[in-house]
Amino acid sequence: MPTTNLLNALALFSLIPAAAIPLRHGAGRDTAFWACIALAVAGPAAWSAQLIWGAWSTGLGTTLWVSIAASALLFALFAARTHSGWRLAPLLMPYLLVLGFLASAFRVEAPPLSATVPQVWVDVHIVVSVLTYALLTLAAVASLAVFLQERALKHKKPTRLTRMLPAVLESETMAGRLLVASEVVLGLGLATGMATQFLESGHLLRFDHKILLSIVAFVLIGVLLTGHRVCGVRGRLAARVVLMAYLLLTLAYPGVKFVTQVLN
Repeated sequence: MPTTNLLNALALFSLIPAAAIPLRHGAGRDTAFWACIALAVAGPAAWSAQLIWGAWSTGLGTTLWVSIAASALLFALFAARTHSGWRLAPLLMPYLLVLGFLASAFRVEAPPLSATVPQVWVDVHIVVSVLTYALLTLAAVASLAVFLQERALKHKKPTRLTRMLPAVLESETMAGRLLVASEVVLGLGLATGMATQFLESGHLLRFDHKILLSIVAFVLIGVLLTGHRVCGVRGRLAARVVLMAYLLLTLAYPGVKFVTQVLN
């Protein structure tokens, strides 16, 4: 137990520099930035690997740590391949730090996944689910940047935070691309979930809270993407829809675990 507490603390502390360094004066994609991001990826990733070593745990803490690791890794790749993606760090990294505190507080033991389903289907579904949540996390952060920037422009009161974030058009472009990827991977996640459910029980769908919330999020994202293409829906309205979809997926993914493992 002391060893696991130490490893959890190290993973948590590894997020602090990445949450703080984007707030420094003259922040940029320099060596210090990448060193902090690399640390924020390595710490949660190593701790997540330790938690799921041998068998996937369904505990809330494990779910959150794996989500943190995936989101941090995806952000690092996104920041390296886009011009302004790194500017989302002032919103994303403090959020991941908060998730890290929650993951540390709710380290609930939970039974392993059902052994009646072929392991390959379970592994595929888990990877797709984690990737979906990480993609939508970044899309929600980019949408939040749009919301904050447009509000600052409307009131003509830019803040220190909005000056650090990407411009409205850049944030909208990033959010749109991430949203398309999220919709594709979420659809794949629903398909693999149905396949896993069929192999386990002989039924394609089990209409529980997780499935219903995921389907609603999928439909909501699809409507937004269609609205953007057909009617030009954008700006704060689109941002609110993305944030709502992210809330739904959060309720479906870690939210259901919180209710069943912590509140019950």
